Amino acid sequence: MFELLRKFSLLMILFVVGMGTYLSMSNSTDWREPLWVQVYPINGDGRESTEKYMGRLEKDDFKSIELFMLNEAEKFGVSIKKPVKVVMGRPISELPPEPPRSANPFSIGYWSLKLRWWANDVTDDQPGPKPDIRLFLVYFDPEGVTTVAHSLGLQKGLIGIVNIFASRHQAATNNFVIAHEMLHTLGARDKYAPDNMPAFPDGYADPDKTPLYPQQKAEIMGGRIPLSQAEAVIPRSLRQVVVGATTAKEIRWIE
Repeated sequence: MFELLRKFSLLMILFVVGMGTYLSMSNSTDWREPLWVQVYPINGDGRESTEKYMGRLEKDDFKSIELFMLNEAEKFGVSIKKPVKVVMGRPISELPPEPPRSANPFSIGYWSLKLRWWANDVTDDQPGPKPDIRLFLVYFDPEGVTTVAHSLGLQKGLIGIVNIFASRHQAATNNFVIAHEMLHTLGARDKYAPDNMPAFPDGYADPDKTPLYPQQKAEIMGGRIPLSQAEAVIPRSLRQVVVGATTAKEIRWIE
């Protein structure tokens, strides 16, 4: 009897967690109210220079993300005045759990649970109401590293881990990466090939352009501006980025 009760209790917990996750995911893309997106700076390399950079961050540094989402939503007839509201949380002193190196689904599932547990733990004492989306911005001094680990966004839990550079010169590009991972949490999928080239046609900002190359802008989930069939560049800012029709469908801007 005890064993049956234990299993029943576990099933009920899983059901409640699953329903909570489903409702959060569903509500995040009904676009009736602005999504509250909170960003939490993390010193990824422990450098003093990175800490100083983080100390100078302000809410307005992420204003271009709000404007980008507003402009793109309007193109698809979404009438909400402010699709997302980006606010700053307090810095986090603990690094997130590293993702598994293997593609084993059990390892990935376990890591996903660890990440959500970690996210809840490190934001538990943050002031204000719980945000809809939590983005952890892990900063690295470009004087110390030339590349950073791949960023990620999880729809389950509405959590993003964004690895970016502690540099004013790269702040606009950082916001592009942040917006890309934010859209992952809303259900948008990557639209580029293993070689990082945007996938045609969904990963192109203007797939009907003649001639096709060079493209003038990047599709947000395509990740790069295709200049030729074999060359693409990262956009300098969100002014060079659009939301394509397939991405708009994935985040429920259109049917």
